[in-house]
Amino acid sequence: MKRYAALIAFSLSFARILAAQAGTTMETKGTVFAPPAFYSFCSREPGLCSTFGGKKVVALRSELSSELKQVNRSVNSRIKEVSDRAFVGKDDDWRVPTVSGDCEDIAILKKLELMRRGWPASALLLTVARYRGQGHTVLTVRTNEGDLVLDNLTNSVRDWSSTPYSYFARQAQGNGKRWEQIGAAKPIRTTAAGD
Repeated sequence: MKRYAALIAFSLSFARILAAQAGTTMETKGTVFAPPAFYSFCSREPGLCSTFGGKKVVALRSELSSELKQVNRSVNSRIKEVSDRAFVGKDDDWRVPTVSGDCEDIAILKKLELMRRGWPASALLLTVARYRGQGHTVLTVRTNEGDLVLDNLTNSVRDWSSTPYSYFARQAQGNGKRWEQIGAAKPIRTTAAGD
């Protein structure tokens, strides 16, 4: 009986490990307002605001996974994070940074660099969350291995459900000017063939 109970406990712990390693996608629950500075950004940079065209989910091969990590690390090392709030009287202003910027500027640059490398805009979604009581923006990349986050606070590229953030909204696929509220994590479902 002890051996049987130990086998069940081992099987359950192994199943939990596999579930933790499996990717998840963001469930969306309807339309919400975009961050206010997003609209002026879209009028200046419609191409970077877009989520139209291309595959909505990228098949993540090893070279593409390496490319995500390289872009995340490279931008994080080149761009110094400076909050818009550091400048008294300055409103939030979303831009493509060259030397410094805040979290949304850094996420925008990562989107730009991936698009230049051929990644579809429809799989690269600006996403807002809360972290330690503050707003935070990351780039979410939709892949067949889950929704992955490129973040200026870490060089790791992680599944969104493995980050310490409370996610609120992201750009809608196919209509980047519309934003959707984020709900629960949905596990990736794959067949034996990997579809």
